Amino acid sequence: MELRLDGQVAVITGSSMGIGKAIARTYGLAGARVVVNSRDSTRAQAAADELRAGGIDAFPVAADLARAADVARLFAAVADQWGQIDILVNNAGTSMIAPSERLSLTDWQRTVDVNLTGAFLCAQEAARRMIPRGRGVIINISSILGEIGLPQRAAYCATKHGLNGLTKVLATEWAVHGIRVHSINPAYIATPMDVGDQSSGDYTPADIERRTPLGRYGTADEVANAALFLASDASSYMTGSRVDVDGGWLAYGGW
Repeated sequence: MELRLDGQVAVITGSSMGIGKAIARTYGLAGARVVVNSRDSTRAQAAADELRAGGIDAFPVAADLARAADVARLFAAVADQWGQIDILVNNAGTSMIAPSERLSLTDWQRTVDVNLTGAFLCAQEAARRMIPRGRGVIINISSILGEIGLPQRAAYCATKHGLNGLTKVLATEWAVHGIRVHSINPAYIATPMDVGDQSSGDYTPADIERRTPLGRYGTADEVANAALFLASDASSYMTGSRVDVDGGWLAYGGW
């Protein structure tokens, strides 16, 4: 089955680089009009310009999703530009690695605000526009750490577990309105965020390759392919699903 999103409007948060940018490109090539988001207006514009150069209809909106007013402004701008929202991908997120006994309240709160509260606020705004139309798809980019724990990731794991729980609730609550809600649990993906995490998290690419049954990092495009399937009609009888794009990480109980 060909996976197409022709004529649909997709909001992808945190999409100026990494997984979000790959999803925006994949959706655009499948026929969607895509909203590129970053906290930084220059980065949002640059990503949108790059997508447009590839023939994709892209619209940049800068917004800090940890701020409720910015979330409202993002969705108002999309409504003004295109008049509809068909797909939301809650991809914006931040990493936080620190010994739990030294994790500051400021760092804890920022992680919660971006990774969990921001996703909830975006889902609310999207659903308010999807419910009257009787259709829509919301995809939360979670993590394998939404299913398991890892030392020094208290804030990150808590928010990703929360995001997977939120997925289950919204899926069952909004199914009656024709809205499907999913989460994707990526393992270690080759992105700029991972490069930054290697020093603070005290691991190397060799550690990840050894621990992953498929023996390598995943790519942002591999996550984007899963996101395309979940957004398309090919997954029309799926909701509340948590799809692991992890190279077998969660299935493997060894060391």
